[in-house]
Amino acid sequence: MEVCIRKVSLGDEGQLAYIQIESWKAAFGDILDQATLDQYTEFKRIEDMYRQLLEEHTGNGYILELDHQAHCMAWWNQARDSDKLGMAEIICLHSLPNNWGKGYGSLMMSKVLQEIREAGYDQVILWVFAENDRARKFYHHHGFRETGESKRSWDCQELCYLRPL
Repeated sequence: MEVCIRKVSLGDEGQLAYIQIESWKAAFGDILDQATLDQYTEFKRIEDMYRQLLEEHTGNGYILELDHQAHCMAWWNQARDSDKLGMAEIICLHSLPNNWGKGYGSLMMSKVLQEIREAGYDQVILWVFAENDRARKFYHHHGFRETGESKRSWDCQELCYLRPL
C-alpha cells in the first residue's frame, strides 16, 4: 500500500470532515450522548468548520492517504489554554476505523511531532476523553503522560496529556 502524508489545503475540507465524522461515530459512540454525537457528526457543519480553518490559515492540518484515498487526519496549533502559552496542542488525530491498529495513526503522530518540534516547540499537550481507553493507550505509547488536569466537555471528563519534545 502506498502511504503519503501531506499538508492539507483548501479543497480538502470534505475529506477532513468525512474522516472526523466516521472516527467520532466509532470512537465516541459509547462516550457521548446521541444528540451530541449527531450534532458533531453533521457533515456540512464539520466541512464548513474545516473550510473556515483553511481559509483563515488557522493551525496545521495533515492528511494521510492510503493508495491516494484519505484515511487519517491530524490538526495542531499553539495551545489554546491561556495557562499553556509556549506549548503546542494536538487538537485532533482521527482515522477511519477500518484500518485501526495497522500503524497509520503512529505514522501520522510521528509526522505531527516532527513538525511541532521543527516549529520550535519543546512541549505538546492534547485532551482526551477519560473513557476513551483506546486513545489513551495510543497516546501513552507515544510518550504522552497525564498531567492531572481535567475539564468537562460535552458532559464528559477530558484529561490533559503532555509530552516533552
